[in-house]
Amino acid sequence: MTLRWTALCIAGAFTFCFVSFAQTSSLEGDVKGEDGKPVTNCKNCIQIERKDIKGKYQCNIDKKGHYFHAGLPLGTYKVMVVIDGKVMDSADNVRTTLGDPKPVNFDLHAIKPRQAALQNAAATGTLTKEQTREMSPEQRAQVEKAMKEQQAAMAKNKALNDAYNAGMTAMQAKQYDQAVEAFNKAAEMDPKQVVVWAQLAEAQINLGASKTGPDRDQAMGKGLEAYQKALELKPDDAAYHNNYALALARVKKNAEAQAELNKAAQLDPSKAGQYYYNLGAVLVNTGQGEPACEAFKKALDTDGNYAEAQYQWGNCLFAKATTTAEGKVIPVPGTAEAFQKYLELSPTGPNAEAAKGMLSAINATLDTKYSNPSAPKKGKKK
Repeated sequence: MTLRWTALCIAGAFTFCFVSFAQTSSLEGDVKGEDGKPVTNCKNCIQIERKDIKGKYQCNIDKKGHYFHAGLPLGTYKVMVVIDGKVMDSADNVRTTLGDPKPVNFDLHAIKPRQAALQNAAATGTLTKEQTREMSPEQRAQVEKAMKEQQAAMAKNKALNDAYNAGMTAMQAKQYDQAVEAFNKAAEMDPKQVVVWAQLAEAQINLGASKTGPDRDQAMGKGLEAYQKALELKPDDAAYHNNYALALARVKKNAEAQAELNKAAQLDPSKAGQYYYNLGAVLVNTGQGEPACEAFKKALDTDGNYAEAQYQWGNCLFAKATTTAEGKVIPVPGTAEAFQKYLELSPTGPNAEAAKGMLSAINATLDTKYSNPSAPKKGKKK
């Protein structure tokens, strides 16, 4: 009896082992790295976690970029590629089956485009069920975070654009106090927007020009501060340096204005003549005659063919003329030449008649056949 019972137990044991072996499954796959090439000879780089009950397994990636793990109980798993302690990619809710190994491949090179596609689909509301199933909890969390950030950014951008557009509309209507309020609101929402600071500066300067006394000084000061903010964000913009210089000239900070124009001219030499001319025009309008003449001369030193600068320089020289007892005008040297040069460059320009009048006043020879040297020449008749 004893021997028979032992034999039955042994037979039962064999039966148990056979059934246990039949209920196992396996996983395999290929792993490509971020460079698109197989990941090779990576020890314990495949980590497998059972989801239905606790269980952890791991295996290597071989020299061909392939992994294989047999003897896994039938179940649901999360399969991860872990390199240098970092989870590079994962496949969640992998259900193993009897028979052939369950293939689970990884392509790390395609992770970023795939994640971008998922985030875009989530953000646009076109996320498919298949894409949702493919996402791990971590990916879902990332997508949800990206969606919330994008929605917040869209709301912020709309509010920012609304404030900026309101400021521009007020500027066009010359409602500078309303423009200042709108641009200040935009600057608070996003202090890194250089164009907002530049427009705020213009609004403040124009507002100051419409005021007097302390109110004028306060608005002008805030306008200069706004220009400084814009230049901190974009110090290589010649136009901003030019506009800042013109604002400085309005408050008679001529040395600082000259320094800013020098920067503008260095950054954009092709427009240097225009920058200095603009300064001269502002100085004239603010009653600063001598500094204005220096600016016009600087414009001509930079660009001798700047027509309007030639005319203004002629006026500067004409102001230094003397008159004899007989009433004859004695101009300083270069006066007639400046007006004549203007007429050569711009024979039909806005100051052409005035230039001719100046030449007549100083009894200079007036050439009535001025023509634009840059105009195309007429062909000879055959």
